[in-house]
Amino acid sequence: MPLIQLTPAQRKEHRADAHHLDPVVMVGNDGLTANVKKEIDAALNAHGLIKVRVFSDDRVAREAMFQLLAEELSAAPIQHIGKLLVLWRPKVDKEKTVDEDRMAGPRDVKVLKYSKRAGQRPEVKTLRVLGNQRLTAGGNVKRAKPKPQVSVKKRSQT
Repeated sequence: MPLIQLTPAQRKEHRADAHHLDPVVMVGNDGLTANVKKEIDAALNAHGLIKVRVFSDDRVAREAMFQLLAEELSAAPIQHIGKLLVLWRPKVDKEKTVDEDRMAGPRDVKVLKYSKRAGQRPEVKTLRVLGNQRLTAGGNVKRAKPKPQVSVKKRSQT
């Protein structure tokens, strides 16, 4: 898989974004196993920009591991500082499915209730109106009228 090439300005921007991140994956004494690569791949898919902590004292081995991860996972190597490796791969946008039958969710509505006595402030009430309810002119919550059932015979005629 090809290695993603970034300009120094893009690399600098990703380094700044990764500054506050905590390591997502930790590589232990066994090194870079298939399961570790799988977890790093899953983290890149989920987050795009990740930090990996390597518990190895050999700098050359860490550098080789950094380049190997970038090549195998088609990610961009952002930074290798100490025992931390920062990798970036653009996130894949998921398509959202639109459900045509979905109803509206609950919403909070503020209603003013006026007093019968003159000079009194109106009372402000917050009502939660569900998807199958409606608010009347008087400030009451009523259930929406159900759609009338259509027989099989009438449905087949249309």
